Amino acid sequence: MENATSTDVPPKRAPRKGERLEVEIDSLAFGGRGVARADGLVVFVAGGLPGDRVLAEVTKGKKRFAEARTVELLRAGADRLPDRCVHGGEPCPGAPWQGLAYERQLAEKQAQVEDSLRRIGGLDGFEMEPIVPAVEEWRYRNKLEYSFGAGAAGTADEGVALGFHARGRWDLIVDVDDCKLASEPGNAARNGVREWARLEDVGAYDARARRGTLRNLVVREGRRTGQIQTRLVTTAARLPRPPVDLHTTIEGDSGGTDGPTGALGEERLHEELCGLKFEMSHGAFFQTNTEMAERLYGVATEFAGLSGRERVFDLFCGIGTIGLTMARSAGEVWGLEIVPEAIADAERNARRNKVENAKFLAANARTGMRPLLEQAGKPDVVVVDPPRAGLSQKIVRRLIECEAQRIVYVSCNPTTLAPNAKQLEEAGYRLRRVRPVDMFPQTPHIECVALLEKVGASAPEESAA
Repeated sequence: MENATSTDVPPKRAPRKGERLEVEIDSLAFGGRGVARADGLVVFVAGGLPGDRVLAEVTKGKKRFAEARTVELLRAGADRLPDRCVHGGEPCPGAPWQGLAYERQLAEKQAQVEDSLRRIGGLDGFEMEPIVPAVEEWRYRNKLEYSFGAGAAGTADEGVALGFHARGRWDLIVDVDDCKLASEPGNAARNGVREWARLEDVGAYDARARRGTLRNLVVREGRRTGQIQTRLVTTAARLPRPPVDLHTTIEGDSGGTDGPTGALGEERLHEELCGLKFEMSHGAFFQTNTEMAERLYGVATEFAGLSGRERVFDLFCGIGTIGLTMARSAGEVWGLEIVPEAIADAERNARRNKVENAKFLAANARTGMRPLLEQAGKPDVVVVDPPRAGLSQKIVRRLIECEAQRIVYVSCNPTTLAPNAKQLEEAGYRLRRVRPVDMFPQTPHIECVALLEKVGASAPEESAA
């Protein structure tokens, strides 16, 4: 893996912001940017893939490295594949790795997980297991967010554009007709909202002029139920009836959302996962790849090694997906989540699926762990599924106080998993197994599951995922 501490001779002068460089990409850094060198300086180039020769514009200049974005692809690498998802002549911003063969994507992700654990965490002796490939390489996302903008005058986009921000621009929206990360019904729902806006002459919000109505559109899909839910973010305005089930929120100039102001159709999204039925409120977190979420939770359940007797703590439990999935194989499950609305969803989902051995509490993981221990007793297994920032040192200390035999860490960022795992090893745990799961094909995003066992604990019996 490349990093900014290259031993190459520093250049005579670091490039300035806005300066353009012609460079050749030789590898990939964590996060997906291409790595190039210019006069001994390491340059991390967004939009560059190995073998590409690109014209790159510097966005940030440091003494020993620079960050840049691709302005023009001068020569494609020999192994680069043609882009399949293109909007307005630009590659889809949600699929920056679509030029890499899928096998190469998997190999890069596997290597980056292992490199993060060994280099950042200083960890060794664990079993690095093969990455679980995605079921679908395209059209896998169950949620996409789009932005409104002014369409180009004199074109079919005149009036309102609805799509993604142009590369490097916050003020220009590239119109989207068919995003190949979204399903066909999801694309149809987005296009229907755009046509409605054009026919009814409902304009996009202009942040500079502070006028207009339409800001963002979120399209969510129940992959197993077929339900499509759209959520429109607007300024305060009276709107004509839209063409699809639409939940509208008002967002002020500060960017804060004041809550739903109107709903047509069902207010909650329904989905099926791991043989269970879930429903969720509009702001609830749910994995954006339904099919791979099942495999992710299958790995977590396998690593938990449940025999039907264990007490399981599910931290950052959200709407209860992991905890309810494990409840069938555990003695009892206790879920902890800071968002009260998500806990209400989790409780509703437990009742809906007739799961009686799962309880959910609304509390911060840092301040709620000790009261949970007093109420439930010490757990045998703790499952954590934190945000990208990982676990704070205080939460790690509370986790250690639980004295669980096994910790199953579901990570969306191996660079924060690594120091957390190191902290746990220093407290008497041992990192045993790590298995990446590819939730996001065509992107550099990495998900993995890690198993840490208390030193001296007996290994769990193998169980079916």
